[in-house]
Amino acid sequence: MPRLPLPSSLSSYYTASFNLKHHIQEFLHLDSEIVESRLETSQQQMAELGHKDFDWEQATAFYRDKVGEFYLFDLGAWHLASHEYIEDTLLLITNHAQGRVLDFGGGIGTHTLGTALCPQVEQVVYCDINPINRDFVKYRAEQMGLSQKIVFCQEIAANETFDTVISFDVLEHLPDPSQQLLKFHQALTNDGKIILNWCFFKGVNQEHPFHLDDPYLVDIFYRTLQSKFLEIYHPYQITSRCYRKLI
Repeated sequence: MPRLPLPSSLSSYYTASFNLKHHIQEFLHLDSEIVESRLETSQQQMAELGHKDFDWEQATAFYRDKVGEFYLFDLGAWHLASHEYIEDTLLLITNHAQGRVLDFGGGIGTHTLGTALCPQVEQVVYCDINPINRDFVKYRAEQMGLSQKIVFCQEIAANETFDTVISFDVLEHLPDPSQQLLKFHQALTNDGKIILNWCFFKGVNQEHPFHLDDPYLVDIFYRTLQSKFLEIYHPYQITSRCYRKLI
C-alpha cells in the first residue's frame, strides 16, 4: 500500500527526525563521532543495565535515577532506525489529536514536538519522570520555537483533563498498566481520544528485561481496555492504536 505523505505542518520531520542527532550532540556537548558510537551501542547498554539493576518494586527509581543518558541514546537510536514507523505514528496523531494533549512518558520528545506542530492542538503537556529527558525535550522545543506550546511536568495532578492522550512505549514499563488506563480514562474529556501502543514482551534474547510480560496482568490490561475504550480504525501499519472513550 502506498505510504501517505506527512502534512506540511510536519515537514520538518524529514530533516533527520526533527534534527535529533544534532540536538543530542549539542545538548550533551559531544562531538559527532561519540554520538554515533553511543547510538550504536545503546540497546546493548540498556539491556545490560536492566539485567543488572532493574527491579519491579523500584521501577520508578530505575527510570528516574539510574538510566541516565543511556536511555536517551537508546530511544534516539530506535527513533532514527524506525523513521517510517514514527512517521506513520505522527500521521495518526495529526489525524486525531486536538485541544489540550497529554504525552505521558514522552521520552526524547519526538511525538510531543510533532503534536505541538499540529494547528488543531492548543497545548501539549509533556510528562516524564526522567529529569534528563525533560531537560532534553525542553532544549529541543526551544530549538524548534515551540516552547510556548509545550509545558513540562514529572507527574499529572488527579484533577487534570485532556482532549487527547498519547503514550508510546510506556505501558509495558509499568508494574500495573491497567491502573494507568483507568487514570487515562478519568483524565480524558468525554469526546476525547487516546492513542497508545505497548509491547508486553521481553524480546527474543531478553533484550528488554524491564518489559512487563506477566500473563495475569496483561489479561487484566486487555479487559480494562475493552471495558473503557472503543477502537477507532486507522490504515497505518503500526502497533499504535486510537480509541475513543466509552461513556
